[in-house]
Amino acid sequence: MQPLFKVVWSSVGKKFIMALSGLAMVVFLVEHVVGNLLLYSTDPDPYNKYGHFLVSLGSVLIVVEYIFVAILLFHAYSGITIALGSNKARPIGYYKVGNASGDASRKTFSSKTMIWTGILTFVFIVIHLKTFKFGAYYASHVGGEEIRDLHTLVWEVFRSPAYVLFYVITIFLLGFHLRHGFWSAFQSLGVNHPRYSPFIYCLGILIAIAVAAGFIGIPVWIYFTGA
Repeated sequence: MQPLFKVVWSSVGKKFIMALSGLAMVVFLVEHVVGNLLLYSTDPDPYNKYGHFLVSLGSVLIVVEYIFVAILLFHAYSGITIALGSNKARPIGYYKVGNASGDASRKTFSSKTMIWTGILTFVFIVIHLKTFKFGAYYASHVGGEEIRDLHTLVWEVFRSPAYVLFYVITIFLLGFHLRHGFWSAFQSLGVNHPRYSPFIYCLGILIAIAVAAGFIGIPVWIYFTGA
């Protein structure tokens, strides 16, 4: 058991865990932004039914939430320890930026700020959960059944210019995190080939843009149209 523990928490093992957990969170973000598109409707019922369906899963949802929290913590811990280890091993940056193969460097603003955009995203998630999941409870009645009116809560929160600005800036930086993280995850998993690496890199950019735009569009639209 001890050798397995050493492998898992080795530099290579932590990169592997960070890659898998990161890709799992990308899947969650895509699902989350698709569900949130229901907020564009001024009719609260579709979004409230969506939220109620998730809550009605009961213990299944609780297990999924615990798994997500574990994935998030593993990802954060692996990322921070890897970054600190890299800085300790190489406190002075290279004079010339490039990669081992001599190809064009993948070092960008996204790659250089991963730890900071990651920490900001973690803080955002805590605030986001406090604001919405554990926020004010408004009741709505659909088909004679009382359910939580999340639609009203979201529209109420996104009427605050301060929260909208915070949300937009954080999601914008999350897009940079996803841009590099998606491609980097496949590199850590050993998926690196001249034929398909460029496709993965471009796909990561497209996913980052789609997720960021999908999330940012909602509070901006609500703020300017829902007053």
